[in-house]
Amino acid sequence: MNAFQGTIPVLDMSTARLADGSFNPDFIDQLRDAAHRVGFFQIVGYGAADGQVAELFDAIKRFFELPLDERLKLDNRNSPHFRGYTRMGTERTQGRADAREQLDYSPESEPVTDYSDDQKYWLLRGPNQWPDAVQPDLRERAMAWAELMSSVGHDLLAAIGVGLGLPENYFDEPFADTPHWMGKLVHYVGGVVEEAGDQGVGIHADYGFVTLLLQDMIGGLEVRPPESEEWLPVEPIEGALVVNLGEMLEVATDGYITATIHRVQAPPPGVDRYSVPFFWSPRLDAVIDPVPLPDELKAESRGRTDDPTNPMLSSFGANMLKGRLRAHPDVTEKYYPELLAKK
Repeated sequence: MNAFQGTIPVLDMSTARLADGSFNPDFIDQLRDAAHRVGFFQIVGYGAADGQVAELFDAIKRFFELPLDERLKLDNRNSPHFRGYTRMGTERTQGRADAREQLDYSPESEPVTDYSDDQKYWLLRGPNQWPDAVQPDLRERAMAWAELMSSVGHDLLAAIGVGLGLPENYFDEPFADTPHWMGKLVHYVGGVVEEAGDQGVGIHADYGFVTLLLQDMIGGLEVRPPESEEWLPVEPIEGALVVNLGEMLEVATDGYITATIHRVQAPPPGVDRYSVPFFWSPRLDAVIDPVPLPDELKAESRGRTDDPTNPMLSSFGANMLKGRLRAHPDVTEKYYPELLAKK
């Protein structure tokens, strides 16, 4: 394989549409190139309100400064839906501990209790856990961010569809009614999880459609673009969103868009890193079929990544549940021990 040539592209979402509301062909060309060639890019001009990013980071820092016993009141081991606080070093990637703690959340809903054996992904629906008694603003700021990211994710996916020669609304149906997005508020600390070593997050690809990551200025995110053997740092741009594309788009495009693998290097001991990944994802019962690509794009498709230990599934819910079972074996063992052997 050849080394990747170039850097992570930066796109300005404020230029995405023309005055008549249609997509700007220049923006579409840049987006299609970034999506196919790299699978990662950064966006600016996406519509965050003045002060919104700073206020969100401030709320996140204050949450992770709460006493551990307060954070543990939201322990994700209390949640059969994989929601809440994950203790430092207990989420795993490739079977190894990550040097991070986090709070996971998704759309608020009642648990689903009536489903068939082949629809166990409904286990992921349920309520969130928030520190309302001691920090009520965290819920407000995190959910406001999720609302903004849902809008950005919708617009980006529409633009990606246009870049693939599809109608702007091509991907709307899988996201109709109850898209199962997921948000994380993440705190990395180096040097405190011996097993993790320098692994903030291990090598992985995301299992949804579009990931939108707000990162602070510490750095540590690295990607390995398709057809490259080299790791490329994603240099922080203050307030920008890092965008990467997930396995559902790789499935849909037969690899014209690749779910690019990436990792996070833990910060040096004593240094805190904060990030806010948001995964714009469809309904849990959505099944993603191949899209009708134009011949010139189909000729450049790479095919699905072939990994027998981590097959890509066309059912989004099954693909997401597979990922959650692997990442949180303690939650799985507590609530779904029968699924451990199948993860």
